[in-house]
Amino acid sequence: MEESLHDRYARRLGKLAVEVGANVAAGQDVFVLAMDVQQAPIARAIAESAYQAGARYVTVLYWDQHAKRARLRHAPADSLGFVPGWYQQLIADCVERRGAVIVVWGDPDPELLTDVDPARAGADHMPLTPSLFAAMGGGEVNWTFVPGPCEGIAQRLLGTPDLDQLWQLIAPIIRLDQDDPVHAWRDHLEQLELRAKQLAERGFDALHFSGPGTDLTVGLSSRARWMSGGITTSWGRATVANMPTEEVFTTPDARRTEGTVRATRPVQLLGGGLGEGLRLRFAAGRAVEIDADSGADLLRASFAADAGAARLGEVALVDGTSPVGRSGRVFGDVLFDENATCHIALGSAYPFTVPDLPDGDDAQEAIGFNRSAIHQDIMIGGPEVAISGIEPGGGRVPIIRDDVWQLS
Repeated sequence: MEESLHDRYARRLGKLAVEVGANVAAGQDVFVLAMDVQQAPIARAIAESAYQAGARYVTVLYWDQHAKRARLRHAPADSLGFVPGWYQQLIADCVERRGAVIVVWGDPDPELLTDVDPARAGADHMPLTPSLFAAMGGGEVNWTFVPGPCEGIAQRLLGTPDLDQLWQLIAPIIRLDQDDPVHAWRDHLEQLELRAKQLAERGFDALHFSGPGTDLTVGLSSRARWMSGGITTSWGRATVANMPTEEVFTTPDARRTEGTVRATRPVQLLGGGLGEGLRLRFAAGRAVEIDADSGADLLRASFAADAGAARLGEVALVDGTSPVGRSGRVFGDVLFDENATCHIALGSAYPFTVPDLPDGDDAQEAIGFNRSAIHQDIMIGGPEVAISGIEPGGGRVPIIRDDVWQLS
């Protein structure tokens, strides 16, 4: 029987996730978390590729947002922060054994939780728990996020459950249409690393974003590195944080964000659903005003999760060469939309961006490193937004103008 387009690309994606994304090593345990049961073909392709790469054992977990919705609507309020011990142990085992984590991302029905009390939705972090973020952000596991094309996502994006049409949209974005996707990705990562090097050599003190509704200055941490999506674990294993990846990013000084910003794309909310027309005002590093055309209450609930949730943990630069942006499509999915344009993230910073990060909350606060249980990406770039680097002496250097990278 002739292999279908869906089967062929699912197999290629499984190979790419294992060989480049998580870079699975022989003898490793692999945890595959699929965000919807419809993504079973992708999860199975990843499992097969992982075993072909020599994995010791592959655990596959299928998440179900409908079950989460039932919990959010009916469970006792004081139970919503509970994380099952078996799940915590699974993450702990990944860390202890230096395992790999591959998340198959995508929500067929992002509006499913829109009728849930935002305060209740903001209390439940499953399955993207603080322990999972800490394992990934601390470089304790080799990990990657990859898309999980399925009929529900095709219906949401294209108005038809036709998976072939969805793959025709997504394949060029993640380079699956190349003769050798693995080689194409390695070339791409080299180009991103060059941009990170250009930014590091400049030694900027801050970034300035200017455009309609946006006049934002983000102070940078002198301790943090500029990085691309190609990162390494604490023991030196190369990995790609997410596929697609088109960004170069760093950790800002969480105390030094000032001004106003308008999101240029819908925001996929951590509690479920989309936030439209998001507008923020920052003072002394904190988002002190939060407004949106839709989703404002859920955003406010997320940002009230803890002391660091309303401060920045990441700033990332993406120009108009991004194949996500060139597709002309707003995905309503952070994995794609954050790689279409520049973005910031409120909440937790990534420890692997700061060499010799001191231990302890007080020591990290003293250098402006942000800690939080959330990490909420917000897209703020585009053709109308100019980005400049501010030098320690106050001089300004164009970085992106008219969606074109300026540094060389």
